[in-house]
Amino acid sequence: MTGSNTVFEKAPKKRVRLHAIDVYRALTMLLMIFVNDLWTLQETPKWLDHVPAGVDGLGLADVVFPAFLFIVGLSIPYAISNRKSKGDSDTQILAHIVIRSLALIIMGVFHVNLESYNSELALLPKPAWQILITIGFFLVWMDYSRWEKVQFKPYLQGLGIVLLIGLAAIYQGGPMDEPTWMRPKWWGILGLIGWGYLIVSLIYLICQENKNALWMSFLLLVSFHVMEKSGFLGFLSTIRPYIWLIDNGATPVSCMGGVIVSIYFREWFSTNYRNRFWIFLLIGALLSVVLGLITRPIWGIHKIGSSPSWVWICLGISMAVYGAMIWLVELKGKKSWFDFIKPAGTSTLTCYLLPYVHYALLSLSALYLPIWLRTGGVGIIKSLFYAIGIILVTGLLEKVKIRLKV
Repeated sequence: MTGSNTVFEKAPKKRVRLHAIDVYRALTMLLMIFVNDLWTLQETPKWLDHVPAGVDGLGLADVVFPAFLFIVGLSIPYAISNRKSKGDSDTQILAHIVIRSLALIIMGVFHVNLESYNSELALLPKPAWQILITIGFFLVWMDYSRWEKVQFKPYLQGLGIVLLIGLAAIYQGGPMDEPTWMRPKWWGILGLIGWGYLIVSLIYLICQENKNALWMSFLLLVSFHVMEKSGFLGFLSTIRPYIWLIDNGATPVSCMGGVIVSIYFREWFSTNYRNRFWIFLLIGALLSVVLGLITRPIWGIHKIGSSPSWVWICLGISMAVYGAMIWLVELKGKKSWFDFIKPAGTSTLTCYLLPYVHYALLSLSALYLPIWLRTGGVGIIKSLFYAIGIILVTGLLEKVKIRLKV
């Protein structure tokens, strides 16, 4: 969940770090931790949380995940171009994409099965299992390149693999009368990101900088999503269990939107055609939001269910926020404003996983904050400080060379 964001100038060998993507990623992760902590609160405004299934509407929490998918798409052209500049072949890049995707998908499958974990049937209490799988993730996917004694890497990774296999083997979920083993279900947040990254990275690797091919791919993904939600793909029900676009196409659409924006930024922003990019971004954001609102009576705005209207509105919002980040960070030079949340943009996966350990430890200790700290406006402030605290801990772990990298 980290990437290489590099702006290629006119001189082919000159590369400058694009900080707007890092800041955007950090802000999105800050919001993700914040909204994920709202379950601990009472009497909070409904507009902050996810809109319930079947309800037509959009809360702040419903915008965060598609924004992250959009950022994944923004980073793909830079990451692949950066690897090519280092001499990697397409085969090596393909291997990297597959390995990276599998890591996220595996973690996602473990996480999604936490939802149905049955402590009465399993050997371990749920919090203990949750902590141990997180330790396994760190052992397997730690950024060992920053360690002096790298020779320990294969042993620690091997220990992590054995740990995860063992934890999977003893898993018990579902009701008492019908226990189940681990299954993909909806893949989890990390799993969806992994699938979206895999699909869109493969498309980009095939199409490269061919805009017509990339636009055609984007429109095909949108068409698949719309047809599936409109019930036009029922004739493919026999192959659906075996071959299907993840999340019915919604996830790759959001990622591909980021790729499209990224290629125009790379072409126009560091040349004399900067105004073209701003016009493209403005029109794209407006059209996406308007399209989502116009089609709202058809599908409704639903995150749970991934309606096309929800995808398009969130894509428009993501484009607008990215434009604001470019203006504020790259043009106005205000990157330092966001230094306190920088670890959320550079060690994003570490930041995302830390709350799983914290919540599990709280559950085991049975210690909870007083109710007045978890209610209303005071509770919202608590969740905001909690998100910042997680990011600060991530920064401390970075300093002692503990971070994940996939």
